[in-house]
Amino acid sequence: MTNNLRAALLALATLTATSRLLAQGRGAQAPVVPTNPRAAAPIDLTGYWVSQIVDEWRFRVKPEKGDIVYMPINNEARRIANAWDPDKDLAEGNACKAYGAVGVMQRPGRLHITWEDDKTLKLEFDAGTQTRLLHFGTVPADKGTPSMQGYSAAQWLVNGRVLLDTGGTGFVPGLGPGRGASRGGTLRVTTSNLLPGYIRKNGVPHSGNAVLDEYFNFVTGNVGDQYFVVTAMVTDPTYLNQPFIRTYQFKKQASDQGWEPTPCLPR
Repeated sequence: MTNNLRAALLALATLTATSRLLAQGRGAQAPVVPTNPRAAAPIDLTGYWVSQIVDEWRFRVKPEKGDIVYMPINNEARRIANAWDPDKDLAEGNACKAYGAVGVMQRPGRLHITWEDDKTLKLEFDAGTQTRLLHFGTVPADKGTPSMQGYSAAQWLVNGRVLLDTGGTGFVPGLGPGRGASRGGTLRVTTSNLLPGYIRKNGVPHSGNAVLDEYFNFVTGNVGDQYFVVTAMVTDPTYLNQPFIRTYQFKKQASDQGWEPTPCLPR
């Protein structure tokens, strides 16, 4: 075989291989890159859920006045809690002080989670007929007028890393309802801009300076039941000597059975 013929055959083989690769590339679908928090969700928290009160029953269902053990509160908070008067709260229009962002996750009842839009996760509670909105994206400098539910800034985490690129302009490729769910993840929420309210329903106060940090994690039970667990930490320089940390569990339901929005109950 002459050198010229060998070179021609090599060039033909290279051209054929290249053509095949190009053809494969044209036939293959490009990976879908999530472009918003809803599409990038590593776990699916939507649906109806019911609270599982596995501990602290006496504090979460109907706490008695003065039953404020195990709480890192200062003397002023203790004084306010010991003077708590649910009838006074009711008369003054403050029956919902225990149903703000800090307290509502503790209330017995059901929770309905949906996407209000691609960047806002909505949590509706039948206890007190309350609604929380979790906002993904840039936190505004002006969070508006303080409210019971405050302003909640949300982020998705996988292996402790935020699902945003370093520039904050897009989401990590390859995550989404199908692929991301297998690796798991966490919803982190930080809530501020709150009105004063109650950490515990029996009048243990938090101030407008309180900040609530929450971590939502999805869990599957032994028989396939689905749960999510919320680890909540309240910090408040006005009334707490250290952060107050608790964990709450919710079990997924197949339907809205038992869903019954009720007004705030002061006691």
